Amino acid sequence: MTDTHTTDDFTTNVYYGDDADASYIQDKTVAVLGYGSQGHAHARNLHESGVDVVVGLREDSTSWPQAEEDGLRVTTPDVATAEADIVMFLVPDTIQPAVFEAVEDGLEAGNTVMFAHGFNVHYNQIQAPEDVDVTMAAPKGPGHIVRRDYVNGGGTPTLIAVYQDATGEAKEEALAYAQAIGGTRAGVVETTFKEEVETDLFGEQAVLCGGVTALVQHGFETLVDAGYSPEMAYFECLNELKLIVDLMYEDGIGGMWYSVSDTAEYGGLTRGHRIVDEGVRENMEEVLEEVQNGEFAREWINENQAGRPSYTQLKRQDEAHEIEAVGEPLRDLFEWEESTENDPAEVPADD
Repeated sequence: MTDTHTTDDFTTNVYYGDDADASYIQDKTVAVLGYGSQGHAHARNLHESGVDVVVGLREDSTSWPQAEEDGLRVTTPDVATAEADIVMFLVPDTIQPAVFEAVEDGLEAGNTVMFAHGFNVHYNQIQAPEDVDVTMAAPKGPGHIVRRDYVNGGGTPTLIAVYQDATGEAKEEALAYAQAIGGTRAGVVETTFKEEVETDLFGEQAVLCGGVTALVQHGFETLVDAGYSPEMAYFECLNELKLIVDLMYEDGIGGMWYSVSDTAEYGGLTRGHRIVDEGVRENMEEVLEEVQNGEFAREWINENQAGRPSYTQLKRQDEAHEIEAVGEPLRDLFEWEESTENDPAEVPADD
C-alpha cells in the first residue's frame, strides 16, 4: 500500500497503490466513448499510464480534432467497441441507452462494459449480454480535477463496483482501471451499483444541488423582503457559503465550527435545526423513497422522451430569480481569485 490509512478506518473496502494489479488491463484495449468532462480525463490518464486507448465519437463530433491533438486514436463508437476489450461509457446518461444499442453488436464474450455512473444499469435502461462483465469506475470529482490531480502526481478518490462478473476477474480489472486513471493514489472505495446510484441521486436532490440552492434562495428572499439590500443578502446567503463549505470539506463539520466565531457557532447550533427541522427530514425520506422505488428514474426518463417541458420551464424560472441578476456584477468583484488553469468552463460537455 502507498497510504497510511488502514481498512480499519473505513466500513467498506478501500484500496491503494499496490492493491491494484496493472496486468489485468495492461494488454487490453479500452474504448472511451465520449470526450467531454470525464471522457477526456479518463482517456488521457489511461493513455499516459501505458494503456491502449481508442476514443469513440460521432463523425461530426467537435471533440474529434481535440482528441487527436491530444495524441489519441479516434474512430466511431461502433468501430471502437469492436476493437476494444473494455468499453467505458462516458456519454451523458440520457443518451447512453441509444449509444449502447448502436454498439452492442460489437461486444464479444469476455468483454467489459464499464460506467462512471450506474443509473442506466440500475434502472434497467441498459441490459448487457450475460457473457460480458459490467463494472464501474467513478472518480468523485469533475473531469478537469481528475486530469489535474493525475498530471500533478496525485489522484482523485474513485468508486468501483461490479454488477455482473462473467469472467471472474471483473473486480480486479475495475481496480486496475481505477489505478490507471490515478484513483489508487488517493483511494479506491468499493461499492455497488445500487448504492452508488441511490446515494448519488439523493445527495444531488436533497442536499448538494436541490437542497442547498433552495436554502440559499429562501434565505436571500427573506432578507430582501425584510428590507435589506439584495447585495448584502447575496453576500451573506450565497457568496460566503463557499467559505463554510471549504472548511467542512477540509476538516469536517467540527473543523468548521472551530474556525468560525463563537457567535456564529452558537447561532448556528441553536437556530440551524429550527430551519432544517424534522419536517425537512421527512421530506428527505420521501425523496429517498422516490429514488429507491424508481419513481424519480421513471419521471426523468419520461421527461426526456417528452422533450423536457417541465425541465425547461423550471430551469427558466430558476435563471430568472433575482439572486442571479444581483450576483452577476458582484461576482466580477472576485475575478482576481479565479485561476484560468483547468477552468471547468473550458472543458467540453460529454460528447
